[in-house]
Amino acid sequence: MRFHGGSRELDPAFEDFVRARSPSLLRTAYLLTGDRGHAEDLLQTTLLRVAWRWSAASERPEAYARRVLVNLSRDRWRNLSRRVRERHHPDLPQLALPDAAEQVTDRESLTQALRHLPARQREVIVFRFFADLTIADTAAALGCTEGTVKSYTSRALNRLRELLEEPREIEVQNS
Repeated sequence: MRFHGGSRELDPAFEDFVRARSPSLLRTAYLLTGDRGHAEDLLQTTLLRVAWRWSAASERPEAYARRVLVNLSRDRWRNLSRRVRERHHPDLPQLALPDAAEQVTDRESLTQALRHLPARQREVIVFRFFADLTIADTAAALGCTEGTVKSYTSRALNRLRELLEEPREIEVQNS
């Protein structure tokens, strides 16, 4: 952000970035949080932080935004552990998932299964398979090694297979 005479003027490149990448970043935030409202809030805060640090972020804005998104998501999970547990309302409209994920027969089952993964495993799955990042880019976004990404991916995929094979397990845990 540049300041001119007390007014704020956004860099046109930042505005282009927001227009082009917001839908993808919103999907990522939704898959990390499992809640559209929280995902929208997370995205807004992420974009604000990227705008504040645009000079540093402009070289690789999407990678920078993903890192901010992960950090904010982790902060949210830590804060939620101190609050009364939220309940999912299936009657609310759902966010459309990317084309590859729409091929899954039951999108709600997949979303429910993702919610049951530990936070780091969920983050790896979201970045690797929904945001289509490489192992190296996922490691950079999460601030860990490539080996850690591979390990979390393996564990998460095994757990997702278990959860998706046993849908009653998910329903029982939600009640």
